[in-house]
Amino acid sequence: MLDATRRDDRTGQRTVDRTARRTENRYGNRPTMKDVAARAGVGLKTVSRVVNAEPGVTEDTERRVQEAIAALGFRRNDSARVLRKGRTASIGLVLEDLADPFYGPLSRAVEEVARAHGALLINGSSAEDPEREQELVLALCARRVDGLVVIPAGVDHQYLEPEIAAGVATVFVDRPAGKIDADVVLSDNFGGARGGVAHLIAQGHRRIGFIGDQPRIHTAVERVRGYRAAMEDAGLAVDDRWVSLGATEPERVRRAAEDMLTGPDPVTAIFSGNNRVTVTVIRVLAERERPVALVGFDDIELGDLLKPGVTVVSQDAAQLGRTAADRLFLQLDGAALPPERIELTTRLIQRGSGEIPPSSP
Repeated sequence: MLDATRRDDRTGQRTVDRTARRTENRYGNRPTMKDVAARAGVGLKTVSRVVNAEPGVTEDTERRVQEAIAALGFRRNDSARVLRKGRTASIGLVLEDLADPFYGPLSRAVEEVARAHGALLINGSSAEDPEREQELVLALCARRVDGLVVIPAGVDHQYLEPEIAAGVATVFVDRPAGKIDADVVLSDNFGGARGGVAHLIAQGHRRIGFIGDQPRIHTAVERVRGYRAAMEDAGLAVDDRWVSLGATEPERVRRAAEDMLTGPDPVTAIFSGNNRVTVTVIRVLAERERPVALVGFDDIELGDLLKPGVTVVSQDAAQLGRTAADRLFLQLDGAALPPERIELTTRLIQRGSGEIPPSSP
């Protein structure tokens, strides 16, 4: 290469000519097998054999090729292999919100199953937006993922029918697909909520509030249905003022909780429909002198360290993810299985907040 420096006669410093700087390592200009072959002094076929661990290469030649690969930072381009084999060894995971703690163990479990099958996991968030969900799912399909695990935001998944027909394995998790038959792995939302509310009733509560998520979401609908069933089982009427469904933003949840806790006949207990609602309700209850019982659906971080500890209906997010991913790879391995609805049990964890007896206002 030409000498790229020159001395400034006034300062004595050496400077680099802008036009003489190296250009061969620009971003996106990745080394190729041809570059490796040239550096190692071998043919392209020899490099291909080394890269793909094929026989027919001497030990000395393989060493030279590996040294060239390391020096150049070469990485195999799998695009041609994808076209030959028809599979990318990758799956897509579409979550509701990557920031939600519930989805951390679920995503990790899917990733572990994918890794055990030699597959890469690509995930993204729908932000509870049906249009964004569809856009993300179809973008993953366009990138030729072999399968999809989807936590649906929408209620109509007919847009996926051509992709499934074309061979994209698909499993829904946490909520069922809308308007198509597909595998789904769920928690027992109805039974878990029914049991949690029944537990509050067993402590003597008769005025129990329910604060949940958007009414269009399957889990919210099933959990409020479980709440109503438990109240009906006990012969208790439900005042409309005791039920609030909507966005899980703290402001909305706070207003709902404060409305239920004021007036001539305030609730003495609250059943919260998910972890985000529970956190806001805990803050509201901490500001009040009168003790109010609380049971939340979903466990929360540090819930056992609060005083009192938070009683929860716990669902196993990791098991949801593992079960969905296992089902997905059964499809990818060619198992001819009809669509199935798999429902996992929940469990009540008693820590103190759900065992507070009712007190007079």
